Amino acid sequence: MNNKIILSKEKKEKMIAAIIDYFAKERDEEIGYLAATLILDFITEKLGPEFYNQGVYDSYRRMSEMVEDLLEIQKY
Repeated sequence: MNNKIILSKEKKEKMIAAIIDYFAKERDEEIGYLAATLILDFITEKLGPEFYNQGVYDSYRRMSEMVEDLLEIQKY
C-alpha cells in the first residue's frame, strides 16, 4: 500500500498559490514558486499523514456512534 498523499496538478497549483499568498499577506514576505512548492511538499509528506489519520479516526468514531444509534431501534 502506498502511504504517499497524491494531489492532482490543479489542487497542487492552488495550494502553492495559497502558500505564496499567505506569506505575502500574513508575513509580508515574498516567496517564490520553488520555495512554496518545497513547503507544500514538506507539509504533504511530514504533516499530511497526521491530518489523514485524524480524519480516519474521526470517521471511525462517528460511524461507531451511528451503529450504536442503529442498535437502539431493535425490537424486543
